[in-house]
Amino acid sequence: MAKSRHAVPDTTIRTLGPAKIGTPLRHPRYVDETRPLKLVMTSEELCELDNETMLLDFEKAGPREKLYFDPPKTKCAIVTCGGLCPGINDVIRAIVMESHYHYGIRTVLGIRNGLRGFIPKYGYDLKELTPQNVSSIHQFGGTILGSSRGPQDPGEIVDSLERMNVNVLFVIGGDGTMRAASAIVDEVERRRRKIAVIGIPKTIDNDINFITRTFGFDTAVEKATEAIQCAHVEATGMDMGIGLVKLMGREAGFIAAQATLAMQEVNFLLVPEEPFAFDGERGLLMAIERRLLHRGHALIVCAEGAGRDLLEESRRTDASGNVRLGDICGLLADRMKAHFAARNLEMNMKFIDPSYIIRSVPANAGDRVYCGFLGQHAVHAAMAGKTGMVVTQIKTSMAHLPLELVTSKRRYLNTDSDYWSSVMEATGQQNYFIAQ
Repeated sequence: MAKSRHAVPDTTIRTLGPAKIGTPLRHPRYVDETRPLKLVMTSEELCELDNETMLLDFEKAGPREKLYFDPPKTKCAIVTCGGLCPGINDVIRAIVMESHYHYGIRTVLGIRNGLRGFIPKYGYDLKELTPQNVSSIHQFGGTILGSSRGPQDPGEIVDSLERMNVNVLFVIGGDGTMRAASAIVDEVERRRRKIAVIGIPKTIDNDINFITRTFGFDTAVEKATEAIQCAHVEATGMDMGIGLVKLMGREAGFIAAQATLAMQEVNFLLVPEEPFAFDGERGLLMAIERRLLHRGHALIVCAEGAGRDLLEESRRTDASGNVRLGDICGLLADRMKAHFAARNLEMNMKFIDPSYIIRSVPANAGDRVYCGFLGQHAVHAAMAGKTGMVVTQIKTSMAHLPLELVTSKRRYLNTDSDYWSSVMEATGQQNYFIAQ
């Protein structure tokens, strides 16, 4: 194994104090905290551009023999933030069921409409979560608690937690939400309070640092492939037909790349990590023309954040501070129409944008299983007094990661990897960028 030139990431997990209370769990496989989970991480998993590997120690997720919180006296809260994603309700349900049936926790509160639900001026009521009222929520997309974007004052949030006498806060959200969770942890520690904050990473784009699989991603890819199949049928059903599919992926093209591999019908894949040009003999427009003249149809998949350098930079931002993206697919459609008209060539295009359908559907079976693991292990971690961390799958093991690590940078597709090489091989698009 090559010795890494990079600093070894700190994977230490904070705790609220020594765990002294016996667990009510029956016949669990307790985690031995004296034996860390040792995993070899590749440069691709570390989001580095070299070919090095690194041996890292992680804290294994799972039930502990001793608890920090006394279950009958523990009060939990759950908040969901950011955009929708398949599986949020599944995670909520798993947390409630694990808390109630296995630990005997009597109160789990749902915070409505994201972090706004903590702030008195918005006037949102709490929702008590019980096994009865969450029993069937996994059959539906979205979140029963509602969601919102944008920062809120950590001080006001902790004030609210103190008023409610909450001991454990479960935060479900993406990278921005995990940064907010980290700020909440800092405020809790500043006040010397004993409140555990546990993150469950949620992003349909699968772009959170160090986390190779976020819940909802498999469902998103499955639904994306259905849209790609429809576009392929449209493109092949007419002479000189082009199917153009827009998929989610502001900063990273994981959904688009995975769906491309799943379908094996895509001819051109455009992602944020790989710049492209419209014009010239080696430009995209000429490549599409060559494909049409050669095969009579073409299928293009475009992540929403692709080609940002080709658009005028927007100065507008959303509530989370993200720059509002320009319409790369609209620009591509206009440029294709002008290109083929100027060359007196026929071109018939069909455009499909399934973005909100993809993120709003219920989770598939694979994601449901994973959401169950996340909810269960989040409760195990909280009851043992862990805080300032997220629970996730690393390779084949469930593990804890500190919030500081997952929020340190964004995860991107490595376009100098075996994975990307397989994607390019599936499309064959590089052949069309070279004049034959």
